[in-house]
Amino acid sequence: MTNSWTNELGLGITVCDIQGNITYMNDKAKAIFAKHGESLIGNNLKDCHSAASWDKIMALMAENKSNSYTIEKNGIKKMIHQTPWYENSTLMGLVEFSIELPQEMPHYIRG
Repeated sequence: MTNSWTNELGLGITVCDIQGNITYMNDKAKAIFAKHGESLIGNNLKDCHSAASWDKIMALMAENKSNSYTIEKNGIKKMIHQTPWYENSTLMGLVEFSIELPQEMPHYIRG
């Protein structure tokens, strides 16, 4: 199985290793960050984040925690979800999902 299926999803996927080096970006993620070059694969997240954000990224991996938040930029609202990823129970790095959201979105509480 290849990662080609991720290119047909309507969300950005960026993957880094445990040092923060970007190892994979699907086509949507590449488009999101196109102003920084054709692809950021091989670059380190530390180079494009504040010290506080970098500390958060490293803490997510060290503490096996996920982080979710919403942003709005250029009129586009997004949910960002960052979570550690593993292979054979070994921490491999962090994956970030960038999901565009409608401006108004229903919220359901289910029991």
